[in-house]
Amino acid sequence: MANPLFQTKPMEVLQAESGSEHGLKRTLGKYNLIALGIGAVIGAGIFVLTGQAAAQYAGPAVTISFVVSALACAFAGLCYAEFAAMIPIAGSAYTYAYATMGRIVAWIIGWALVLEYLFSGATVAVGWSGYVVNFLGSFGIHIPEKLSSAPIIFDANNQLVFTGALINLPAILIVFIITALLYRGIKESANFNNLVVIVKLSVIALFILFGWQYIHAENWTPFIPENNGTFGHFGTSGIFRASAVIFFAYIGFDAVSTAAQEAKNPQKDMPWGILGSLMICTIVYILVALVMTGIAPYSELNTAAPIAVAIDKAGAGLAWLSPFIKLGAIAGLSSVILVMLMGQTRVFYSMANDGLFFSPFSKVHEKFKTPYVATLITGGIAMIACGFLPISILGELVSIGTLLAFMIVCLGILILRYKHPEYVRPFKTPLFPVVPILGIICCGGVMLFLNTIIFIIAGSWLLIGLVIYYFYGRKNAKY
Repeated sequence: MANPLFQTKPMEVLQAESGSEHGLKRTLGKYNLIALGIGAVIGAGIFVLTGQAAAQYAGPAVTISFVVSALACAFAGLCYAEFAAMIPIAGSAYTYAYATMGRIVAWIIGWALVLEYLFSGATVAVGWSGYVVNFLGSFGIHIPEKLSSAPIIFDANNQLVFTGALINLPAILIVFIITALLYRGIKESANFNNLVVIVKLSVIALFILFGWQYIHAENWTPFIPENNGTFGHFGTSGIFRASAVIFFAYIGFDAVSTAAQEAKNPQKDMPWGILGSLMICTIVYILVALVMTGIAPYSELNTAAPIAVAIDKAGAGLAWLSPFIKLGAIAGLSSVILVMLMGQTRVFYSMANDGLFFSPFSKVHEKFKTPYVATLITGGIAMIACGFLPISILGELVSIGTLLAFMIVCLGILILRYKHPEYVRPFKTPLFPVVPILGIICCGGVMLFLNTIIFIIAGSWLLIGLVIYYFYGRKNAKY
C-alpha cells in the first residue's frame, strides 16, 4: 500500500473537477487572463520596491536585477503554462504538486502559497497606503504617521525595532474594499481589474515617455556601484540581492493559474495569460527602472513612493505628471491586491475541497458563485498583516513562498513527463528537461540571497502548517 503522505490525486479526478457544473463559474477569456497577470505583476514591484532595491542594494543596476528575476520567472512560467493547460482547475502550484508529488508536498506548497498570495496582498496594501498618504498630502490633507505606518520595521542592521506608530489604517481600508468586491463575484472583479490595468499602463507610459528627457546620465555612473564591504550591498552581490527582493514584483503571472477553473478555454488561454503578462511586464519594469534611476540619484529612492520622488526631482517640467502618477499607482496597487487575494481564496478553496484544509473554505456562494468564506477570512488576515507589519518583512516573506512554489512546479514537470508521458498536454514546456532544471537552479539561487531572518520566519510558518496537517488534513484528506 502506498504511503498516504505521497498519495497523489488522480488525473481523472482533476479533469472531472475541471468540468464540474457545481464549482466556480467560467467567465474569463484570453485577454482577461493577460490583464489579471498584468494587474498583479505591475504594482508594488514597480511603484514601491524598485526604488528601495536600487537605494539599498543595486543602484542603477537594479535593471539587471529585473532581468535576473525575469529569467528565473520565464523558466518557471513555461512549466506553469504546461500544468495550467493540462490541469485547468483552481489551486495553482498546490494542485500541480498534488498530481505529481503527493499529499504532503501539496500541503507544504499550499501553505507556502499563503505566504505568496495572502501576504503579497498585505504587502501591496502597505505600498498603496504610502501613495495615498503622499497624494493626500499634496492637497494639504495629512494623515498622522502613527495611523499610516507599521509599529515595527527592520533597521539598517536587519534588527526588528519599534517605530512608535500604532497601525496602518489606509492599508486596512483598501483590503476591506477589495474583499467586498471579491465576495461579490469574479466577473465584476475582472472588469474592475481590466479598467485599472488600462489606467496604470497609460500612466506608466506617460512616465517613460516624458521622463526620458529629464534623465541625467551622471545618475547612472557608476551603473554598478562599488560594494561597500557588506555582501549584498552593491557590486555584483548587490544585483543578486536586489533580484531576490524584487522577485516579489513578478509573482502576478503565476496568480493567473489560480483562475484556471474560471477560464472559458483554459487549454488555449492559460499559456497566453501566464507568458504574455510576464513578457509585457518585464519590458515595462526595465524601462521604468532606467527612467527612475536616471532622473533621481538612487540613494534618494528608499521610500514608499519612489516614482513620485523621481517626478518631484525632475522639477516644474514634470510637475503636471505627479498627480497622475500617484493616482495611477493607487489604482494599480488596488488591482494587485485584488488579484493576490483572489489567488489566495482559490488556493484555500482547492485545499478544502480535497479535505486538507478546513471544510468551510470550500463553500461557494449560492448566488455569486464565489468561495465566500475563504474570501472573508483571507481579507481579515490580510487586514491584520498590513495594519501592523512593514513592507520589508512582508515583501521578503512573499518572495520565499513564491520561489519555493516555482521550484516545486518545475520539479513537478520533470516528474510528470517521465512518470506519465501518455497524458495529453495542450501546451508543452520547450527544451525539456533543460528549462525545468534551469528553473529549479535559478529560483534556488535567488532564494539564497534573502534575509536570514526570513528563513527563520518561513521555517516557523512551515511548522505551524505541518501541525495543522497532522491534526486535520491527515485525517480528512479525500485522496
